[in-house]
Amino acid sequence: MTARLAVDIGGTFTDLAVERGTERWTAKVLTTPAAPEQGVLEGVRLVLAKAGLSPADIVLVIHGTTLATNAVIERKGARTALLTTEGFRDVLALGNESRYDQYDLNIELPQPLVPRRWRLPVTERLDNTGKVLLPLDETAVERHVAFMRAEGIEAVAIGFLHAFVNPSHEKQAAAIVRRLWPEVPVSLSSEVSPEMREWERFSTTVANAYVQPRMASYLARLEVGLREAGLACPVFMMLSGGGLTTLETAARFPIRLVESGPAGGAIFSAHVARERGLAKVLSFDMGGTTAKVCLIDDFQPQASRTFEVARVGRFKKGSGLPLRIPVIEMVEIGAGGGSIAAVDSMGRITVGPESAGADPGPACYGRGGSKPAVTDANLALGRYDPEAFAGGSLRLYPESARDALAAEVGGRLGLSAEMAALGVVEMVDENMSNAARVHAIESGKGFEGRAIIAFGGGGPVHGTRVAEKIGVKRLLVPSGAGVGSAIGFLRAPVAYEVVRSLYQRFASFDVAAVNALLAGMAAEAAAVVAEGAFGAETKESRIAYMRYVGQGHEIAVPLPPRDMDAEDVQTIRALYDQEYTRFYDRPVPGSDVEILSFAVTVATIVEPVEPAAEAQEAPAPAPIRTQAVRDTVTGEVRDWPVYDRAAMAPGARLAGPCIVAEAETSTLVGPGWTCRMDGLGYLDLENIGAGGRA
Repeated sequence: MTARLAVDIGGTFTDLAVERGTERWTAKVLTTPAAPEQGVLEGVRLVLAKAGLSPADIVLVIHGTTLATNAVIERKGARTALLTTEGFRDVLALGNESRYDQYDLNIELPQPLVPRRWRLPVTERLDNTGKVLLPLDETAVERHVAFMRAEGIEAVAIGFLHAFVNPSHEKQAAAIVRRLWPEVPVSLSSEVSPEMREWERFSTTVANAYVQPRMASYLARLEVGLREAGLACPVFMMLSGGGLTTLETAARFPIRLVESGPAGGAIFSAHVARERGLAKVLSFDMGGTTAKVCLIDDFQPQASRTFEVARVGRFKKGSGLPLRIPVIEMVEIGAGGGSIAAVDSMGRITVGPESAGADPGPACYGRGGSKPAVTDANLALGRYDPEAFAGGSLRLYPESARDALAAEVGGRLGLSAEMAALGVVEMVDENMSNAARVHAIESGKGFEGRAIIAFGGGGPVHGTRVAEKIGVKRLLVPSGAGVGSAIGFLRAPVAYEVVRSLYQRFASFDVAAVNALLAGMAAEAAAVVAEGAFGAETKESRIAYMRYVGQGHEIAVPLPPRDMDAEDVQTIRALYDQEYTRFYDRPVPGSDVEILSFAVTVATIVEPVEPAAEAQEAPAPAPIRTQAVRDTVTGEVRDWPVYDRAAMAPGARLAGPCIVAEAETSTLVGPGWTCRMDGLGYLDLENIGAGGRA
């Protein structure tokens, strides 16, 4: 029987999962930031040895990574230049002139990835219908090529006004650049993000060019390394929108990979929700560097067309660089196991967003780190076995953790190392809970009736406390939770989304023009998917982004996946009013609606999942040991029994407080909670305390 391999590179750990039929093997190794492919290849060797498989047994590799995101955040991308319409070189700096904090007199705005010296104006102009007003000045493009070469530019972005309607000038300029400078990578806004709004379109195109050389080089090295290791199978990349694509497409549009790892986690949660028949869940993925929360309704993660990266105002919407790409909508905050704890000038404990990463890592790793991280705090509270962390592959040093906590946190607040650890953990739990609250409010949704699906190395450790803070009574920890995003890659369809702008109003809706546009988009998406679908059956979905005339933001409304007629137009108009009412309580009678852009997604069909049957009651296993744990609510230290997850039979029930240990993570079952293993081998936790703890 053939097997499939998934690899997820995170900021601290690289996670791997191999599946063959119903069997699964997982591994977790430290990420190697200087050469990420080395950590991948070491992990592949390790997980194949665990499974007793040879490289020839693997028929498919699926990969996700945060490298593109990190390159933008750390400003470690290529030296990039932007060719743009004369008079618009400062669009990247001006943005939309909004302020994410209206009352901050010293507000810090995100700096463009391209400095003004390398934003090069070209005489050319199209009107909003794509009609040529001024022809492209080819001599100016040639002159700029010579300047860019002299400046040591490594990547070129081209963004002209109204190129989303007519890309001819961008393509003409690109042909000149490639003729004079064949080796330089070129990104066109009409290909990367063909939508209206210059700032978002130019920002996305520049970001694509900025990360392209690094990502293309990495993907090439990875492909060679896998081939040399004996894996001759196809390699697919996870996209931020939740689909898979080929290495060639990923290398061409690497900006679509910025949230590929977290997207795998959301896909994983959606699959678990289907298996358990849970229509409303909150996905909670806490890794070594960040924590991600995502709302999932009717087994589908929320999707979005916009994303911000490298925010300069912590957690503040509008303070980052905008990207117009298909993404699974989630909130990501610097609250992972490696997030560094400190005390600010006002004597408050802060956690993140800075992370110790994998090198040197938290103080307890014994790899040279001296600053305390969340992992140090968990260890000092007794939540981890120092000899069994990450499946025993990484020994922890409790004394180093306590020394770091005492020096950087406790000493400044007059607290012991253990009480400092309690403060750190409670602060990071509150940060994650607050992020979940804000995400729900911004989405017009709540937590009533939801369950949390917790995974990642830290999700099961912090899950019950986060649930208590946001009022959720049920928490699920699936098998393989420590490498949940990697497993999610194995559940994702091969998919691709195409977006185009075509301005329409319902009062003057051009059905023929819209049908022609959508048909062309569907053909383009189907061609990309066909490269990796291997003949699998596909489905198509269509969406329009619309708003009342005069408003500033759009709402997504589904369209039928076929040619539309006049009757469909009336139905879609009514659907928009319904969706607007869901967000804003009531529609706006008498207002016309305008459509700014359309999206078409083609995806392979995911096999249906039937909800699992309930398991019969079974006796609880004996604990393998006890562990002195300090409760974060009361500060009380008690001996908590520790159970081996592998020894629990379906139907077995445990009462908290206790710890359920496994190779890649540990599940904390807090006081007032019960834990039962279901028929799928998932841990189903329920808060049976009187109203839970606050």
